[in-house]
Amino acid sequence: MNLRVVLVTVLGLLSACQSSVSEVPAWQAPAQRDHPQLGVIEELRTGQRLTPEMLLARLVSAPQVLVGEKHDNPDHHALQLWLLRGLARERAQGSLLLEMLNPDQQGKVEAVQQRLRQGERLENLPRQLGWQKNWSWSLYGPLVDYALQQPFPLLAANLDRDEIMAIYRSKPALSGKASTAETVQKALLDDISASHCGLLPEAQLPAMLAVQQQRDRRMAERLLAAPAPGLLFAGGFHVRKDLGVPLHMKDLAGIEPVVLMLAEAGQTVGVEQADYVWYTAALPEQDYCAQLRR
Repeated sequence: MNLRVVLVTVLGLLSACQSSVSEVPAWQAPAQRDHPQLGVIEELRTGQRLTPEMLLARLVSAPQVLVGEKHDNPDHHALQLWLLRGLARERAQGSLLLEMLNPDQQGKVEAVQQRLRQGERLENLPRQLGWQKNWSWSLYGPLVDYALQQPFPLLAANLDRDEIMAIYRSKPALSGKASTAETVQKALLDDISASHCGLLPEAQLPAMLAVQQQRDRRMAERLLAAPAPGLLFAGGFHVRKDLGVPLHMKDLAGIEPVVLMLAEAGQTVGVEQADYVWYTAALPEQDYCAQLRR
């Protein structure tokens, strides 16, 4: 083999390595490490199992992608960062939207992004961003830190607290057939009641439902208005195709986004809920309701 062929071969191998998808993060959550679902990625419509590279190839052309998480599972946050980096390597990312950011933080986010782009080194990012303490910075920090340093905007997708209180006091009308269907609202009411361990007075449930659906409506509005391709990270219930943001996108614009659900091994995710599911390690089960009733 002559020198020219050797050089071409080496350069080709180096190029392949540089363009390959980075290794998927190791599992951090301690439970379900031996479960047969662990690490499985499934295209729910066909039942086909995918590699991480195949998943990226399917997501890369979608104008809007919703990724559902379990808020306290570290593996979900690590995979979100992996997905964001992987998609950005394949095409220019238009925007990233987070449930964890409120509109009253948007100005701070933009100011921090601008300063970072100018080469400043900033300390105490949570304080600079007005980060809310109920979202663990140890979990969200690496993703937010990465996103702030990218050329695409990082956008708030939630409601401000004063908006939530106004909705709670006076339920606004919700337009559209998909999101207002009786089956959808009953399922959401049942989940709200169950998530509060049945301790909420029934009189409060309609207001809680209104807040939930207005949060989903806001996420849909923000995603539709965001530069494409847009990526939304939010809680799993918010991104469900049969109950959450996708219904509002259908009502507002007749658009059906792609939904990837990150779920703990042992859970069941159906084709009516998402387009793809990626099963991760799990956190130990805790009976929150039993703790509340003590």
